[in-house]
Amino acid sequence: MQVTETLKDGLKRGYTITVTAAELEAKVNEKLAEAQPQIEMKGFRKGKVPMPLLKKQFGERLMGEAMQETIDGAMSSHFEETGDRPAMQPEVKMTNEDWKPGEDVIVEMSYEALPEIPEADLKAIKLEKLVVEPAEAEITEALEKLAGTAQTYADRRKGSKAKDGDQVIIDFVGKLGDEPFEGGSAEDYPLVLGSESFIPGFEAQLVGAKAEDDITVTVTFPENYGAENLKGQEATFDVKVKAVKAPKPAEIDDELAKQFGAEDLDGLKTQVAERLKTEFGGAARAVMKRALLDELDTAVSFEVPPSLLDAEAGQIAHQLYHEEHPDDHGHDHGEIEPSEEHLKLAERRVRLGLLLAEIGRKAEVTVSDNEMTQAVMAQARQFPGQERQFFEYVRQNQALQQQIRAPLFEDKVVDYVFELAEVTEKPVSKDELQAAVEKLEEE
Repeated sequence: MQVTETLKDGLKRGYTITVTAAELEAKVNEKLAEAQPQIEMKGFRKGKVPMPLLKKQFGERLMGEAMQETIDGAMSSHFEETGDRPAMQPEVKMTNEDWKPGEDVIVEMSYEALPEIPEADLKAIKLEKLVVEPAEAEITEALEKLAGTAQTYADRRKGSKAKDGDQVIIDFVGKLGDEPFEGGSAEDYPLVLGSESFIPGFEAQLVGAKAEDDITVTVTFPENYGAENLKGQEATFDVKVKAVKAPKPAEIDDELAKQFGAEDLDGLKTQVAERLKTEFGGAARAVMKRALLDELDTAVSFEVPPSLLDAEAGQIAHQLYHEEHPDDHGHDHGEIEPSEEHLKLAERRVRLGLLLAEIGRKAEVTVSDNEMTQAVMAQARQFPGQERQFFEYVRQNQALQQQIRAPLFEDKVVDYVFELAEVTEKPVSKDELQAAVEKLEEE
């Protein structure tokens, strides 16, 4: 087998791999010899089938296997000897497509090599960690929101008109023309006006209603409605308003605390303060991570593989297009040409991604099976009732596994660098932290 270099231009590499007919023949004979003891064929005892007959029966299939294994072995040896790491899957193709048994196999291999990535002095990096201690007012505000979620409803004074936010208790019968339709009726149904939990337009027609009122509500079902027979149909609902109730926030007391798993109000306040600290800590980490990436971006410079740059720029352009055109859900918008700004952002992302990957490789940072399982479980919760199917889909999809593993790996590498860097804590207010986060979103 012979490997000849045909291209070395920057990070681009090209090679011709020649596998001789004799090598392939030897590989096929080796495979047949390994399999011969287990092969049974009519007229011969097990393991006694003559080699020429085996070659005639199985030689063509084994030749294909031999080709693939030999070429894969040549590629592995090449990367081991040269130390090259391809940026993307190498492109491999046979040049003699009219190949016949007894001829050499000639293959062209091309790829872009990952660049040599210089080491960054991680201990020289200086970072500022914003620290926010939850203020009493912020804890009180959070408690009020909890009380709002635990609110009850109390009857309004007789004759009061329903307003947005009120709860009405209703009986209703839905009709298409004069005929009631299946699933369109209920009794003693509690409906919060303004919750948008019913068909568009339904709740608005009950604003101003009083207990004991009989109202006819007319609506048109959306075109994307779940029931096929109701899509786009105009329907009427005969509604009986049985009660109008005003929202009544829960009291911020020990009883509220028990609803949320705390022993008393002081315990709930402690829980809320810890949750706020976690939220503030997450926001502060995002700010410090951006500062770290900015430091690394200026500290290290190297050539970026064009294939990775083009792929990332295309992805950025595509994502921004859909953000600017939220109504365009398809992919028939034609090719989106990345701008100079997209290419500049892509170059930063690719360079930092390669640098973090190299730091993680040298530090032997890994993502454990347990960490992957936890991450998959978190995503599976977005599909209630289909968690098992989602797990199975992830198990069979290597690309999706890598998509889930990549941010976990990056976060672990970032934490590793945080430990080496010089980090100074800076106490700030919630508003100052919020301003720093908003600045990230603007950039």
